Amino acid sequence: MKIQRNLASQSSIIFAARLGGAGLIFLVQALIARIWGPELLGEYLIVVAMVNLIAVAMPLGFHTVGTYFAAEYRARGERKQFVVFLTRSYAHVVGALVLLLIAGPPVLEGLGLGETVLANHFIPVVLLAFGTAMVYVNGALLVGLKRPLAGFFADTMFRPMIVMAAFLATMGFASAPEGFATMLWAIAIGYVGVALVHFGFVVTSVPRLDDTSPVRTLESRRWWRFALPWVLISLATDFFFDIDLLLLSQSLSREELAIFGVCTRIFSLMSFGVAAVYAVTLPDMFESEANADREAFNRKVGEANVVASGLAVVLFVAVLIGGPFALMLFGPKFSAGALPLAVLCLALVVRSVMGPASIVLSIHDRPYASLPSVFLGIASLALFNWLLVPLWGLMGAALSAIFAITVWSVGLWFIALRTAKLDVSIMQWFRNRHARTVPAE
Repeated sequence: MKIQRNLASQSSIIFAARLGGAGLIFLVQALIARIWGPELLGEYLIVVAMVNLIAVAMPLGFHTVGTYFAAEYRARGERKQFVVFLTRSYAHVVGALVLLLIAGPPVLEGLGLGETVLANHFIPVVLLAFGTAMVYVNGALLVGLKRPLAGFFADTMFRPMIVMAAFLATMGFASAPEGFATMLWAIAIGYVGVALVHFGFVVTSVPRLDDTSPVRTLESRRWWRFALPWVLISLATDFFFDIDLLLLSQSLSREELAIFGVCTRIFSLMSFGVAAVYAVTLPDMFESEANADREAFNRKVGEANVVASGLAVVLFVAVLIGGPFALMLFGPKFSAGALPLAVLCLALVVRSVMGPASIVLSIHDRPYASLPSVFLGIASLALFNWLLVPLWGLMGAALSAIFAITVWSVGLWFIALRTAKLDVSIMQWFRNRHARTVPAE
């Protein structure tokens, strides 16, 4: 029970910080909807979705496995190996930034996208993506070094503060489009500054690591074997709703897109609370696997699932009760999102009950095994959007999302069961508990 109390305590602190930051973000979005109009809020949400998708690609997947390798190198006293991994991760981000700045504008023109939101705000979008990518890498490494609070503070606390400050400084502009453009510039510059300070936390953590082992050769091949599939896995899971918003931008009006976008942001906040449970326990899980302690590994996965599932149920009830009031802050039209929001939050229960299959497959050196379920989930999303959104609008979008999430969650659980011989669902914890309480004959 000690580990469950520790998980609940630390994840609660992280989630509380996220909740406070999300409150600022929701307030900004509500003010944009009321002062500049729902249509401009829809444009803002599209920009955020594009920034997230660009940022997740810039480290070439190294941020998705940063927690795993940081925890491994810390446990084994391989400081030099960690520094090599760290350097490679940040080099990818800087290289991608340079490539985007040089090749981005002509590529957009060549594709006939010269008048899109991305093209009209290209430089601030790229700078914001750079800062976001840096924070992704920073956060992953700090979590692996058992500094989860430092890992999450930039995104949970300072990004919302910068967004709020930028909006307050620009909302008085006579022209909404002009104020919107200035706001994006202010957010981009401010967040790049936060990312660099956050990077300083990583640098100051390096001397604390033990340095008792030499650098291993050919380790970069192992990094790529883990990282490349996780680019796609991360895109399809962590940024599922960013992809969904871009897909829906072709079938929903900007006003409907703004309503659904707000619902997905509330869902993402709830999802972060569940993800924080796994973030706190990941280093211990990695250490158990590195030490070949299968019993401890299974126990930690099971206990994390119990805490995550319980939290998911609590969050679903909270959204069911408080969701309509939260949506009303954006204006009367946003009340149409109350029921779709409740449907979306049911997906948290599904994900928690089925367990962290993608993480477990990577730990057992089978990262590519996740890809079929991930592709099936995205294909299901596109198919259900095509079938349901024209019929039921916002509710159709919500049903499409939960159907797709269920498809990939069950698929990943099944693949982990077949390939890694592990039941990562919550049922494994119940079976083990029952086995401990039933006396042997």
